[in-house]
Amino acid sequence: MGESGVSELLGAPVLPQDIVEETVPGNIRRAEHFVSFLRRIVEYLREKMTIQHVFQENPKLFLNQMQNTLMTDAKSLRFCSERLKSLVTTLEVENLAEMTPLQLVSDFATLLGTYGRSDNFAIIFEPTDHSGIPDPLLQLACLDASLGIKPVFARFQTVILTSGTISPLNLYSKILGFSPIVARSLSMSMERKCICPMIVSRGPDQVSMTSKFISRDDLSVVRNYGNLVIELATHVPDGMVVFFTSYVYMELMISYWDEMNVINRILDKKLVFIETPDITESSLALDNYRRACDCGRGAVFLCVARGKVAEGIDFDGHYGRAVVVIGVPFQYTESRVLRARLEYMRLALQIKESDYLSFDAMRQASQCIGRVIRSKSDYGIMVLADKRFVRNEKRGKLPPWILDCLEDAHVDMDTDEAVGTARRFLKDLAQPMQKSTALGIALLTGREVAELESGKSLPKLSLNELRKVTTGAFVE
Repeated sequence: MGESGVSELLGAPVLPQDIVEETVPGNIRRAEHFVSFLRRIVEYLREKMTIQHVFQENPKLFLNQMQNTLMTDAKSLRFCSERLKSLVTTLEVENLAEMTPLQLVSDFATLLGTYGRSDNFAIIFEPTDHSGIPDPLLQLACLDASLGIKPVFARFQTVILTSGTISPLNLYSKILGFSPIVARSLSMSMERKCICPMIVSRGPDQVSMTSKFISRDDLSVVRNYGNLVIELATHVPDGMVVFFTSYVYMELMISYWDEMNVINRILDKKLVFIETPDITESSLALDNYRRACDCGRGAVFLCVARGKVAEGIDFDGHYGRAVVVIGVPFQYTESRVLRARLEYMRLALQIKESDYLSFDAMRQASQCIGRVIRSKSDYGIMVLADKRFVRNEKRGKLPPWILDCLEDAHVDMDTDEAVGTARRFLKDLAQPMQKSTALGIALLTGREVAELESGKSLPKLSLNELRKVTTGAFVE
């Protein structure tokens, strides 16, 4: 295991201000006593996880039951992670991977001992996975997102949160639990329209396209999605990324596309690579995707919103000339953890479930389509393929820099219209870009740089205003 694996094992699972700095309790100070203590915790959790029904408990109740059964206190539980770290270091354990199960148990005990008295957490047990296969899962779920940002606000007087996908601004401040002093949404400075967002709601047969559960087995919808990818793969050069709402939905679509010969037709134009839940396989697929783009063969990367590719991989330049989001990427609404968080936000923050789900889905869609544009000289096509994106309640939650480029004629398109628009856009943007045209718009002139260095040109937000910021500020 590399250095990152060691850090992950030995790192504290709690927030920095909650790390215990007291001495280790006497009942777990000796190694044999601590091992015996861990064994009792494992036996207790194993007994709990034999239950055949879903349950959700207040962590206070779960902690009290655990303390009474094990005849221990919360302080001993809080020290589990730190004591395991000390034991592993003392024994100089080489194969840290074998310690992962014990790490999980120790981290759970530490988190429960630290936050078990809080109302911002919930104990949730699920005996099966989403498909009904026995796979018991016991977790301490954090319901309050503000806990993660509070240490930052406590340490710094002025905090600026900035991102291209902080939209709408008011929900972020509510969820993170503070009132911003300054909240601004800035447009993108570009000398040419380098992105072409489109909402495709219909196929060439005018059948609506949607990823709704009731329409997932509709062969007309499946065929229209397949035709959209084929047509774009035909006209878009180099790399193209296609996002699905989940792994289950992607597997279903690929299965149908294989039967309809859609995959083979895409392979006639470009190579096809698929993201999987396995990180190693996905990294290899991504590497081969880049190689296919570099050699001129071109490729289509089929991946999942909320996966590794959607969150942290950039498709700059020719690696991403088009991105397609198939369906609205809602979270799995039957998730017990999500239901608990929605209930907490409804009661504590007065945020409606529908508002949060729409906000979260559009935030994720923005993350996906934002992969295609990574610099001022970059350009690409953004396609949102679902009729629900046409509604203002969904479309209006897109970041302003995308909405500014979304023309009215591109809001409710069919496949043929979208492909024609894409061809014209790519033809115009493929022309060489002269840096001189960007001066004063996307690039500073020599005079403007000199004025900034001399202090003659001050920003609109004065230093006095910044000094007044005590909690945080939003700049998008």
